[in-house]
Amino acid sequence: MITKAEIIEQPYSGQFKERIYDISNPWNSQDWTWIKFEDENYNEWCGQFRGAQQAVALSSKHNKILVATFDYLFQIDCASGKVTEYESINTYQDLTITPFGDFIIADYYNIEIIRGTISDR
Repeated sequence: MITKAEIIEQPYSGQFKERIYDISNPWNSQDWTWIKFEDENYNEWCGQFRGAQQAVALSSKHNKILVATFDYLFQIDCASGKVTEYESINTYQDLTITPFGDFIIADYYNIEIIRGTISDR
């Protein structure tokens, strides 16, 4: 179970076990974001996400992680570490967690609460 997620700079090759999170799309940018994950046993590994970095937030209430890049909004399951949902054409500017464990995401004009999944707003 993932207990911690943070944005890092590109790690040295072999520094962490790595998993690539990429969505096949001809409009993808050449930018990447690296997120360091930590589980309950303090094991660390790194995820490489398509798009320039914006934000990451972990909700222990929903056991989900949202990773916002300029290309996509990824939803990661904390138990498996797999992408369960994603949204392309990301225009969001800020991402955070409420004290109740729900995600708050904002773009230039709107603020939305995400409860559980990206599609549950």
